[in-house]
Amino acid sequence: MAFDGLFIHSLLKDLRPILVNSRLAKIYQPFNQDLVLTFRKERKNYQLLLSANAQNPRFYLTNQTITNPDKAPTFVMVLRKYLEGSILLAIDQVSVDRIVNFRFSNHNELGDQVQLILSVELMGRHSNVILYNEQTKQIIDLLKRVNPDENRARLLLPKAKYELPPLTPGINGFDLSETEFKQKTLNSNFEEFAGQISGLDRDDRNELIGYLEDNNSYSSFRTFIEQFDKSGAFILKTRQNKRKIFPYLPYHLDLVKESYDTDLNHALDEFYQYQANQDWVRQKARQIERIIKNEQKKLTKKIAKLQKQLDQAENSEGYRIRGEILNANLSKVKPGMTKIELPNYYDNSHLLEIKLDAALSPARNGQKYFKRYKKLRDSIKHVKEQIQIAQTNLNYFESIQTAIDNAEPQDIDQITDELTNQGYIRKQPKQKRAKKMTERNLNKFQLSSGKTVLVGKNNYQNDWLTFKKADKQDWWFHVKNIPGSHVIVQANEISDQDVIEAAEIAAYFSKAKDSAHVTVDYVKDKRVKKPNGAKPGFVIYTGQNSIDVTPEQEQVLSRRIN
Repeated sequence: MAFDGLFIHSLLKDLRPILVNSRLAKIYQPFNQDLVLTFRKERKNYQLLLSANAQNPRFYLTNQTITNPDKAPTFVMVLRKYLEGSILLAIDQVSVDRIVNFRFSNHNELGDQVQLILSVELMGRHSNVILYNEQTKQIIDLLKRVNPDENRARLLLPKAKYELPPLTPGINGFDLSETEFKQKTLNSNFEEFAGQISGLDRDDRNELIGYLEDNNSYSSFRTFIEQFDKSGAFILKTRQNKRKIFPYLPYHLDLVKESYDTDLNHALDEFYQYQANQDWVRQKARQIERIIKNEQKKLTKKIAKLQKQLDQAENSEGYRIRGEILNANLSKVKPGMTKIELPNYYDNSHLLEIKLDAALSPARNGQKYFKRYKKLRDSIKHVKEQIQIAQTNLNYFESIQTAIDNAEPQDIDQITDELTNQGYIRKQPKQKRAKKMTERNLNKFQLSSGKTVLVGKNNYQNDWLTFKKADKQDWWFHVKNIPGSHVIVQANEISDQDVIEAAEIAAYFSKAKDSAHVTVDYVKDKRVKKPNGAKPGFVIYTGQNSIDVTPEQEQVLSRRIN
């Protein structure tokens, strides 16, 4: 289900006891559409994520480590000025709509107490976070400033008066009495009645319809509505394996229960973690991906051009044959001729048309064909070398793209540093030095046998893991001939089951993660070498064994231990 009004109602029942009367200690904006507010209460810190992402607008407490950017955006600077150190007095929902107001009390520059509201509007592409003065209703600032031409319903700019967005009128199910229920359902079918209840998305409406079809009574309606006053969360899957989260267990939808969590905030954090990571990575990696795309485009064109030259060189025998035939028939070539047909003794004396330069003598025309032939033959080795270099560079950029696909937001800085050192990104004058590599940078897994598996997420991590961290007797895994992570099993001896599980991890963290059958090579770490001058992440190895596996996301990630 979506983050609809009744879902927000459920979430606030868990959130209010934790955050109300807490002090807002820190505010930062790690990504364009996302804010993180750190509250402190009873010697504990709580991180509240607010996201105005058009695809997944949401808010909840998160335990994820989100890097604070070096430079704070303007909106964050404003929030810090007005809200840091303030007390959160209340969290109110506008009816059962997707608007939540966080009410703060703080002191202005004169020491006077002021009441401020941080309004979070979760409305798809119109989602926004707006700070305004509760008394004057004047907007102080907002996450998304909207040009008046783009939204004529209300003005969304600093100093404008805050107004609610146009809301669809409906029935608040929590306030509906039995008498009103009977009146509303008297002349309406179940679909029409459910459509009038505010705060329901399509899944909730269908579930309510199912309740009323089972038992068309006020008691049945109250049973459905009161589920949103309970704690906990259910994760369910559709037939297409799409995951959905509910604050109750639906019985009338075609869904399969996956798990239950007593803490709705924790469930939301887990539920959105993968998607949020992907969104944040894409935002941080935008510049890198542009560079990768441009380099791949240039290299692909270069390889095609070189391949054409190679094909021409490898099929250059025709120039030699024309030169020989001309030399054998010099007397037949007359001055001023631009072409001549002569019998080809390599092809049953069939006539072969030979183009001529009228300004050259017959002998010089023959020499011209021999020179062209020799030049093309001599170029084969060079062209093949250039194709190999271009293909190696193309593979390198594919490995960078794979690293981005497997990255977490904090990994992008390492990838940027790598491309800077390779000369693809201009070094900034005040660019920070890369942090020292540690095991904490890696992905960590545990096999069913208890053995630990370490996984590099980019080329720098791969090199460090393979040549610095790993013991020479550890086992090294990598997909065959495809960009992917270096995977180390920290053990001298491994069982067949260990091989399967480690190979599945290697396959998942590779370009072939969505393939049904992936070939993975594995070998002792001591047999893995890095050629002199090779790009980051590139290695060679000998004496390997191979295994075919099918990576399953759920199964692989269930073994993760960090």
